[in-house]
Amino acid sequence: MIAPAVLYIAAMIGIPFILAVLYSLSDATTGDPRLSFVGLRNFRAALEDPVFRQSLKNTFVFTLASQAIVLVLSRVLATGLLKAFRGKWLVRFLILLPWTAPISLGTIGWLWMLDSIFSPIDWVLRYVGLLGTPGALFGPGTNIYYLGIPGLSMASVICVHVWRLLPLATVIQLGGLSSIPWDLIEAAEVDGASPWRRTLMITLPLTLPIMSIAFLFGIVFTFTDVVVVYVLTRGGPVHSTQVLSSWTFFKGIEAGDLAQGAAISLFMFPVLAAVAILILRLARRTEVV
Repeated sequence: MIAPAVLYIAAMIGIPFILAVLYSLSDATTGDPRLSFVGLRNFRAALEDPVFRQSLKNTFVFTLASQAIVLVLSRVLATGLLKAFRGKWLVRFLILLPWTAPISLGTIGWLWMLDSIFSPIDWVLRYVGLLGTPGALFGPGTNIYYLGIPGLSMASVICVHVWRLLPLATVIQLGGLSSIPWDLIEAAEVDGASPWRRTLMITLPLTLPIMSIAFLFGIVFTFTDVVVVYVLTRGGPVHSTQVLSSWTFFKGIEAGDLAQGAAISLFMFPVLAAVAILILRLARRTEVV
């Protein structure tokens, strides 16, 4: 019964993967897409490229930092949404809104909000006295160059990506928290367990498999994301926000070097495979225990 679905998924994933391997071992370009075997030349060229090494480092920083923030914030939001309060439906709607909106349009909106001249964030900071006056917390300048300073641009990209993935992680964690038997929580309250102890001894162990799945989805989405970086910074300034997926696009599509683009993209496969196996084994072990 599931054979058609399995065959469809295998073809959808397997055929592009095989083509990527064939392209990475050739000298194919957009002008000449013929496959002429060149061995591992493209992989050696990628490893010798300083931009590739910078992109690899940025990818890990981008992924780990954003996922750490997403896990913490999604747990806080999910815990809050379990409580009954007035306007709960509106809060849920606002939390889910970033996930329902097209990511390209949402990122374009953030591009305007982070503009170096017309940013409404800068206007608010100037209004409350945190920017634009001598001795202000964010400096005497009238604007902050969010996307023009290397460290600040990476922080901006991470924040936008957190905004994008937070709804999905919140829904997943909310489902995990809702599945905890309330009699366990009530028994712990009767025994006098503090909220922190209930969280550490009951909530976290029971929701760890769900958190692992949310973390896995987040890593896959973040490691392969190209939209946020492409729209906001295009890898700049000076490749300080360049990641593997964006560098693959620039080399393989915009520069027309299909072989180099395919070789760079294949570096993501062993990392993602290892992370997926590790997280799934951890979730399974926790589930069994």
